[in-house]
Amino acid sequence: MGEKQDQPFQLSFNASLKVDFQGSRVTSDGGLILVRELDERLGFGDLIAQHLTDSRRGKNTQLPLADLLRQSAYSRMAGYEDVNDAERLSQDPTFRLIGSEKIWERGAALTSRLQSFETELLTQEGNRDGLTLINRELIAKAEAVDSPQRVVLDMDSTEIPVYGQQEQSAYNGHFESTCYHPLLLFNREGDCLAAKLRPGNVHSAEDWGELLLPEIERQQKLGKEVVFRADAAFAKPETYEALEERGVKYAMRMPANDSLVRDIEELLIRPVGRPSHRPVVWYKGFLYQAASWKTARRVVAKVEFRFGELFPRVGFIVTNLETDSRAVVRFYNKRGTAEQWIKEGKQAVKMTRLSCYRFRSNEYGCG
Repeated sequence: MGEKQDQPFQLSFNASLKVDFQGSRVTSDGGLILVRELDERLGFGDLIAQHLTDSRRGKNTQLPLADLLRQSAYSRMAGYEDVNDAERLSQDPTFRLIGSEKIWERGAALTSRLQSFETELLTQEGNRDGLTLINRELIAKAEAVDSPQRVVLDMDSTEIPVYGQQEQSAYNGHFESTCYHPLLLFNREGDCLAAKLRPGNVHSAEDWGELLLPEIERQQKLGKEVVFRADAAFAKPETYEALEERGVKYAMRMPANDSLVRDIEELLIRPVGRPSHRPVVWYKGFLYQAASWKTARRVVAKVEFRFGELFPRVGFIVTNLETDSRAVVRFYNKRGTAEQWIKEGKQAVKMTRLSCYRFRSNEYGCG
């Protein structure tokens, strides 16, 4: 029993099983090999060479730029929150195999090398935009495989706590608040088409056009119909007008006010008789023009009476969709999936782990 076991041995109770002792080759992230095959077929390496600039010189170039970016992205994909895990992962079989031949032999980057890559090299002029282009072109290649003629875009924002004392922000020249407020744009399939990190004290819809309008133009050049959904933070006259000028259909929740409530007074009367255990839902569509609007627009109201609740739940959606009121509400409610995708980003790929001191370095982590 004390002899060293160099060869695998078969189990006598089941000849199809073998036992082998190769601790140095054990990995818990073998699934990343399949992701690596996908990125090869999508041309991820070529996109890195095309859009990112490597300013390193001398011994600093021993690890190729593509290897460093893959290690950075794949480690987060596997659930490792930050570069503190790089020391251990540098010798992990999976992380060695996903890189180039140089990595196969010597191992992946250690913590200090990966940290300087993320906070210094990737934050250089042009590389932040390069990362955005790489992301969008990868999605475009996937879209080309099975591309519908109707594209639904969802825009939303979330809050990310700030860890540590922040330096003065590069964003508008003021200091950071206690959180960040990233803006994100998704398609119906859940792909994050664009993202922008912002200070926590900006309005939820700040910079919406910077992300949304180029994507609309890109999709329309491909001959696709574009439809947009968003919550009440984006329900502003300039948003409606920009979308209408471009022929984009939209459905956006809007805050209630006294004028809107007066237009649906007849729906707010509780149904006569014994309360139903099932929700009683009524819909109404009508034209409405706020004081800040240049024209009247269609508004769809939903009034829902629930068992045990004294007052009805009331919601308003401004839209230029031509379907019936119930279909408009059903279409808008599907934007809730965007919130699930944000949760996935926070929990699965740790996009909330923005612990750098500089705004620009954290911007790389979010985008």
